[in-house]
Amino acid sequence: MGQQQSALEVLAVKQFADIYHNRKVLLTGHTGFKGSWLASWLTQLEAKVTGLSLPPERSPNHWDLLTTPTLDLQGDIRDLPAVLQAFDQARPEIVFHLAAQALVRRSYQNPLESWSTNVMGTANVLEACRTTPGVRAVVIITTDKVYANQEWPWGYRENDALGGHDPYSASKAATELLADSYRSAFGDSDSAPLLATARAGNVIGGGDWAEDRLIPDLVRALAQGQPLEIRSPQATRPWQHVLECLSGYLLLGQRLLEGDASAARAWNFGPASADNRSVQQVLTGLQRHWPELDWQVSSASQLHEARLLYLDCARARTELHWQPVWSLEQALEMTATWYRHFYATGRACTREQLRQYLDAARQSGQPWITSPPEAAPE
Repeated sequence: MGQQQSALEVLAVKQFADIYHNRKVLLTGHTGFKGSWLASWLTQLEAKVTGLSLPPERSPNHWDLLTTPTLDLQGDIRDLPAVLQAFDQARPEIVFHLAAQALVRRSYQNPLESWSTNVMGTANVLEACRTTPGVRAVVIITTDKVYANQEWPWGYRENDALGGHDPYSASKAATELLADSYRSAFGDSDSAPLLATARAGNVIGGGDWAEDRLIPDLVRALAQGQPLEIRSPQATRPWQHVLECLSGYLLLGQRLLEGDASAARAWNFGPASADNRSVQQVLTGLQRHWPELDWQVSSASQLHEARLLYLDCARARTELHWQPVWSLEQALEMTATWYRHFYATGRACTREQLRQYLDAARQSGQPWITSPPEAAPE
């Protein structure tokens, strides 16, 4: 009875000042890992969501496991007529742009795919935002890898230099420059939407089956009865559950929709500094919740990847009053639970975990979620 009551309380709370209720939202990349989680959250907020994305590349995939009431449009963001048609159908008030080529190692294999998707695809989306009446807010999702990584033992701030060694990182840094160009060149118009970019850390959670990502590779290796070969056990990253960065994106979108021009810039959304952990530490933590997991260190030569990366999120903490809800240990537990539940039942427990996250956010006093006022006694 207690758990049922808690779930009902969470469903009754107000999130992001109810700004997404009945709001027309266009979400690119909705069939991807982060995009499908965001689509699920937006529909829980009763937004009117239109998704534009390529179909999922593999099965199983998170999108197909969900029954999210989203208008599902299939198209390539590199195809400007397809993008414009999607905007014409959606008539969005806010756009969350997540569609991208998001894998470092894949960018080495096909660099032009990363450049064309991440730069020209984003340019198409921004041009559609500029020319579609009614668009008020745009949130462009990039990555923590946009920074010119000096392997510093401190966090990168939003005003640090951009760069990138591999095609993925460099194309995402170019995406940041592209967004800033649109903001500078066209942002003075009274009808121009407010435009922000968001940079998140290494995102984990259930429903990710992308290639060359640590946890999806580990899950696949377990399904095949083999240990995973890991590349860089001491590489350190800012790990966080997918819902953490999504709460930041939604909070940022709220501020833009409210007309806060000071929010129209770049933002970091990463974990607490204590949750910057090595690959080895993450695997060990995950194994505590899934003892069958196994891995070994590969002796093969590897492509260049940064060994140390850390985000400074002071701007989001002080100006948006955003902070993480779950510790890395909780994020690892939720991730293991999601996959174990899926392989036992064939179903996704995404909505259940979203309710758990909202409950934890409410109990910890996050400002973007509030309980309804108690009814006055009669």
